[in-house]
Amino acid sequence: MAMQYPPENLLHSVQRNCHIADARHGADYGMCTYLLKMREFYRWEQRLPFDMSLSKDEVGDWLVAREELWGDVAEADFGPVQLGADSFDAFDTAAINTALAPLGLVYSAGLVQGARPNFFLGALERREAPADGFELWLAGDEYARCLNSPPAMNAGRSIFLRRESLRRYLWEKLESWRWSRPGNAFGRALACYPFDSDVETALEAMTQNELAAAREHEIGEYLAGQTLGDAWNDMLLDLSVTPAELMARAVRDHLADCSRTLPMLVADGRAASIHFFVGNFSAMRRQLFPALDAAYRQWLVDGELQPLKILAKTGATHFARLAEDMLALHAEHGMAAARPIAALVESRCL
Repeated sequence: MAMQYPPENLLHSVQRNCHIADARHGADYGMCTYLLKMREFYRWEQRLPFDMSLSKDEVGDWLVAREELWGDVAEADFGPVQLGADSFDAFDTAAINTALAPLGLVYSAGLVQGARPNFFLGALERREAPADGFELWLAGDEYARCLNSPPAMNAGRSIFLRRESLRRYLWEKLESWRWSRPGNAFGRALACYPFDSDVETALEAMTQNELAAAREHEIGEYLAGQTLGDAWNDMLLDLSVTPAELMARAVRDHLADCSRTLPMLVADGRAASIHFFVGNFSAMRRQLFPALDAAYRQWLVDGELQPLKILAKTGATHFARLAEDMLALHAEHGMAAARPIAALVESRCL
């Protein structure tokens, strides 16, 4: 598939919407995380290599200018995506990708955690349409993006995997880990690659491995969505910006991973990715699934993967039932469901 640099009006219209999304939500991070992400956003925008030291003054000047730009567009509405003489609603991802596919480009627009709008435009590496009813789009180089650039996301019947965003996400994780070099699961994952001698080779190998894991997770998310239906998304909107929303997202993540990701990692004996899988858990995911941490620690001792395989089956059943019970509570309580759902989930840790 031939790929060309995006037409100027397409690039400008997508990046403008990215700026508006960042103006609304860029400050949602804690200060340390915000500064790290802005530093790496600068690196992406300037197309600088990972191992290049960045000038504090240049990054500082860029950050001031970027925050001024955000101030100018903070109250603006998202605009249409332009492609030549054609104009598309910014959230009409299907129509936009139909127009972009001949150009070797891919676009995504959707809501990420906390109902935050997110957009990106990138080079299309591969498109899959398996028999399960979804389309999978793999993006390579990215031409427009938000400060928050999730490496993978579901949008209706489309799954988007973002190789460059995953690569940069892994780099950010590496940079954060290097501050204190804790002997944790993520550190064990890094030790499987030659980061001390060849950063680019190590990062490429790790990206390829975690891309396979992300693919399984997103397929698991899609299949979970087919089972749970639109009621799940309705519930998430009612739970937005509450602890119950974080719990709901963690439950669905565990359901997806126990159904697809963990069985694949165990079956293929992907030790590096098992370390990363456990090391990448949020605090909420750890709280809801302490049995996984116990099984992982036992694997570190005896190298036996069978307990993890069994736990994946147990977890798939457990989190599927928990998700259904959460939906029942939402059906009963509606917008007041956050507290009873949180109490339910807290009482049903595995």
